[in-house]
Formats: sequence, structure tokens, C-alpha cells
Amino acid sequence: MMKQLNDTILRAYNGEKTDYTPLWYMRQAGRSQPEYRKLKEKYSLFEITHQPELCAYVTELPVQNYNTDAAILYKDIMSPLPPVGVDVEIKKGIGPVIDNPIRSIQDIERLGELDPEKDLPYVLKTIEILTKEKLDVPLIGFSGAPFTLASYMIEGGPSKQYNKTKAMMYGDSKTWFALMDKLGDLVIEYTKAQIRAGASAIQIFDSWVGAVSAPDYRTYIKPVMNRIFTALREENVPTILFGIGANHLLLEFNDLPVSTVGLDWRTSILEARKMGVTKTLQGNLDPAILLADWDIIEARTKEILDEAQEQDGGYVFNLGHGVFPEIQPDTLKRLAAFIHNYTAK
Repeated sequence: MMKQLNDTILRAYNGEKTDYTPLWYMRQAGRSQPEYRKLKEKYSLFEITHQPELCAYVTELPVQNYNTDAAILYKDIMSPLPPVGVDVEIKKGIGPVIDNPIRSIQDIERLGELDPEKDLPYVLKTIEILTKEKLDVPLIGFSGAPFTLASYMIEGGPSKQYNKTKAMMYGDSKTWFALMDKLGDLVIEYTKAQIRAGASAIQIFDSWVGAVSAPDYRTYIKPVMNRIFTALREENVPTILFGIGANHLLLEFNDLPVSTVGLDWRTSILEARKMGVTKTLQGNLDPAILLADWDIIEARTKEILDEAQEQDGGYVFNLGHGVFPEIQPDTLKRLAAFIHNYTAK
């Protein structure tokens, strides 16, 4: 029997006023948790995500330990790429490395179609275990966005300049748009399958899109993002879009049919509202602050919460990027308790 769901965070995503400010932490499951580090001595990331019971345990752990208002599915944004023919290896200290980078339209034509039920049954089984047996808070599913996925596929791994990616975007727009179409289809199939399996919200991580100017975003990226969020709107679940260093793109994000715009720590809630962002906001404590003394953490968190309470519309607290491995679990637990108590009506 499914547990009673505390849907506070879903109501906040939908722009409703809530009895307290709900929260979760990006990368809350994983590197900062001693239980997880112990598992990683035995299993790789891919090995954990391929074992539904184990993956469900990792996903649920921060909800139990920190009292967050949502779980986010533990997996990597690369998960849907190997089934379509992208040779991905997660290399320690580097990140995703791809041995067969995209160089031509023929490379794109060679890629297969994603069938999540057939290709990623372990992901969907993990979601089912979590939502039917374990969680009493919503589960957030997620996917990488086409630009961010494309940047890995074209560069062959992490990049700082995205020169090869931009060279294709500017110099071979036919190939670029073919890749955007391919990845748009993949993201829609992947996220809809997560919703069918039980995910209550979807976050799209466009982690590296801040490297692109607003005019280029409108031309080369926004059409596929519009298509993705239009397709997801049919599912009637909240959707969140998040990018790093994307202050100059926030109005473009706001213009999409998305429920919530995620902020990194560079842009305050007040600045986003003054800029004209009207959607529900999520964010945006700098995760590095969680390495400081508690009085500094509390003061900075209060500033964010006070700004959020002064503004109209829904709000969900989060970090401006993911939890660092060095952050103490007790700090995250204390922060969640502080936020709940400070904002309780």
C-alpha cells in the first residue's frame, strides 16, 4: 500500500503558498554521506544504478537523514546515452568520457531510439520501489538537457570552453539541429517514462548552458526546450529548469512552459524577480557556505528565506549547485530543521 504523501513541495512548485518552505538539496544523495562512501568502496556509480533495491536505498537515505521534502532519483545524466549507442565511461577525477564523439550527421543517424521500458528497466524499477514502498515525500525524476548532453557527446568529455560544441552550432547548424531533435526525443521519452513509473516532478539540468549567449540560446536551444516542456506539460507534473551561470538566460527560461526556474547562487531571488522572472523559484544558497561556521550559514539562509517570503509566488529552498563531498551530513540536517522552523506559519 502506498504511503500518505506529503505534497508540500509539489504545491510550492505549482505556485501555491505553503505552511512552511519546502526544501531538497541537489546531490543530496551521494558523496557527502558516509553510508554512500562505504557502498562506493564496493560498487561503481553504474553498478549502483543498475541495482534497483540498492539505488532506492541511496535515493531514500537523505530523506531519512536530513528530513528533506523530496527525494531526487540517484543516477547520472549519462544514463540514457549508452542504450542509444553512446560509449560513456565515468572516469574518476574527470567525469563522463565518450570514446565515439559526434562529428557528423552520419554519427547522429547511427544513434538508436530510446525505449526506456526495454533499455532502462532498472531505472523505472527503482522509481516504482521508491514511490510504492518507501517514500512519503515526492520523488523528483530528472534528465540532462539537450545542450548539456550534446556538449559531452561532441567534446568527448567535460569542457571549459565548449569550442567543438559551439563550432558545430555555428558552423554546421544542420547537424546541430539534427542532434537537438534526437536528444529532444530522448529527453521526452525518458522523463515521461519516469513519470509513468511514479516520479511526481521532473528537473531538467542544463548545467553548462550558461556558456551560450541569450541570442544564441533563442536560436539554437530554446526551440527544443520549448518542445520538451510542452510535451511534459501534458503529464500534469511540476517541471524545473536549472542551469549554472545562466543569469543572462533566466528570462528565456521563464518564457518556457516550465513550472519552476532554478537559480544558482550568483542571482538572488530579489534580482530574479526584478528582472521579470514570474515563475516559482528554486534555490540558491552557495554550497560553499555550508563549509563555514553555523552562524554564517544561518545568516545567509535567513537572507534567502526572507527575500522569498517577501515575493509573490511559490518557492522551494535548494542550494545553488550540488552538495560537496566535504559538507558534513549534520550540517545538512541542521539546515533543513532550521528552514522548516524559521518559515513555519
